[in-house]
Amino acid sequence: MEITERPSSAATIGRGVLAGVAGTVVMTAFQKLIEMPLTGRKDSYAPADFAERILPVHPTSAQGRERLNNVTHFALGGMWGTAYGIAAAAGLHGQKAVNAVFATVYTGDVLLNTALGLYQPTQWSAKDWAVDVVDKYVQAQATGFIFDRFLDPVRRS
Repeated sequence: MEITERPSSAATIGRGVLAGVAGTVVMTAFQKLIEMPLTGRKDSYAPADFAERILPVHPTSAQGRERLNNVTHFALGGMWGTAYGIAAAAGLHGQKAVNAVFATVYTGDVLLNTALGLYQPTQWSAKDWAVDVVDKYVQAQATGFIFDRFLDPVRRS
């Protein structure tokens, strides 16, 4: 069945959110199975730190902090997907969309977290930068692939 009408922007953005959550699953698997064993890096609680800084949420147990970290991690991934959905609604797809979304959202992520006092990128090593960029680029690539291949109503037939 061929789609003849263009879907609403809201529907396209909603599909982007789903793709972003799925892209976060891919990024998390990449981190746990590839990046962290190679780099020796331990789990990051940056998502929980972010949530605690901007929301009136302060878990009182390690288990609560872990839950907050996971929820925030996937919520932020959904927000990356929102950006991809906005790009798709504007007609941008594929690698151009992935790169545009990554450049925009990654830059905003670093600037916002730095302004909140959570990041100190001027003190990051080359390894720190590489891990941060690669992990988040994996998420962006997975989000774009999942959206374009499985969720884009314009490209499906």
